[in-house]
Amino acid sequence: MGTIIVFCSPEAVILLGIEGYDPEWQHDAVALAAVHRARFSRLIGKKMVSGWLMWDLAARGWFADGPVILGFGETNVEITHRKFDECSISWDQVDMSAPVDWYGTGIELDWRADPHPALRKVRGKALREVNIIERTTNAEWRPRILHAVEFLFDRGRLAIYNAMDENGIADIPERDLPINSWRRVHIA
Repeated sequence: MGTIIVFCSPEAVILLGIEGYDPEWQHDAVALAAVHRARFSRLIGKKMVSGWLMWDLAARGWFADGPVILGFGETNVEITHRKFDECSISWDQVDMSAPVDWYGTGIELDWRADPHPALRKVRGKALREVNIIERTTNAEWRPRILHAVEFLFDRGRLAIYNAMDENGIADIPERDLPINSWRRVHIA
């Protein structure tokens, strides 16, 4: 999927059908962690109030191309994956009360709070750690692939991962992750 940008005025940008949303894409876990370390550090110890997903009203399901938004009181963090291993983390850019127009396609989209069971499991729990998960490979051309943003809560784990050009959500316990094919890059 390519990036489409529609300019409404010199000041307004609409990306992914969301006015004011301006993701910065990264494919390097260390760089992504460095950019967001200070902001995530301020969230440690705070409880996740809610998580929001873009919702396809006609299909009655999650529209996984849109950002996953995690709310921590007065701060929202927005995570979006695209392509093979690109991720954007942004902060407080999405106004969920504004209409979403997916490039004029007519797809009726809105936001839903906590529709995924993994989001409900960590709602109200305190954040204790944030990491970037990389998959490791034997390929010389790409020994590491940016895969997920991992949130560790008191008695809970949430990963927003790259599901091949869209977002995926998992709450698989750490003990069930493959030992030899991933590594963590600590953020906060």
